[in-house]
Amino acid sequence: MLEKFEKLPLRSGVGIVVLNKNNKVFVAKRIDNPKNFWQMPQGGIDEGENNLDAALRELEEETSIRSVKLLKEIDGYTTYLLPDNLLGIIWKGKFKGQKQKWFIVKFMGEDSEINIKTKHPEFLDWQWIDYKKITETVVDFKLHVYQQIQKEIEKVVN
Repeated sequence: MLEKFEKLPLRSGVGIVVLNKNNKVFVAKRIDNPKNFWQMPQGGIDEGENNLDAALRELEEETSIRSVKLLKEIDGYTTYLLPDNLLGIIWKGKFKGQKQKWFIVKFMGEDSEINIKTKHPEFLDWQWIDYKKITETVVDFKLHVYQQIQKEIEKVVN
């Protein structure tokens, strides 16, 4: 049954680490997975869009955040595969996982700018957390991605 998904491509995506003035990381709880899992903003790349533009667009669409300054484009890409129970469900069954380009930005605005009750809301709640804790609340199939990103955040904040 699962063999039919092996040939599926990876979705091209972006992720964005938002650091506040205290170097805490923005994370949010997804509407479609209300367990105690939190993630950083991420999403797909539209046709003709470059990676940074996609990341900034996704950030604004998901959180209303616009006041950011680019600190770093993380070298290379991260990838993850969907777990068996999500194959054929997420992204209308077109992809088996995601290949992501990540960016780290500094949030230059006030918390009042953040609004997750957007036109097409994806999140139930949001918070700022210590970057060392991002691996403690992420879904297991993205853990290795967040471990890599955590090392990159450490280079920026130290």
